[in-house]
Amino acid sequence: MATDGFSKDEREAMKQRAAELRAQAKREKAADKAAADLQDTLDAIAAMDDADRAIAERLHALVAEHAPELLPKTWYGFPAYAGEDGKAIVFFQPATKFGTRYSTLGFQDRANLDEGGMWPTSYAVTRVDAEVEARIAELLRRAVSAPASSTVTA
Repeated sequence: MATDGFSKDEREAMKQRAAELRAQAKREKAADKAAADLQDTLDAIAAMDDADRAIAERLHALVAEHAPELLPKTWYGFPAYAGEDGKAIVFFQPATKFGTRYSTLGFQDRANLDEGGMWPTSYAVTRVDAEVEARIAELLRRAVSAPASSTVTA
């Protein structure tokens, strides 16, 4: 019996292989993007002056330890850490960027820091000692925790 093409099983196998290749390419692209984002973050930290760099390096280590699900990236040129969707949750703004007297540790609205009807979303940071590290670690853990319920009101 003569055939003029591939059998149904052969076509199905080719579709499966094509799907495997697409999935593999997607994984590799995601891995490349994650690696590039990490390198951009490390480069942004390395470019800071000594005082800002020391704080940013400790923050980077604290995020890795206490909120490892956050992904490093740059956000407006600042080191930032995002959720799976790529949206920043926490960021570091060095003092020298705008000539201020302190660096800023900031949290975006997706961070679960809610405390009643009002709470801080940014913090002045001038050094990182054991006490400051403990506060940052707690903020990071809270920021990525699941919210108990929505507190947004009209």
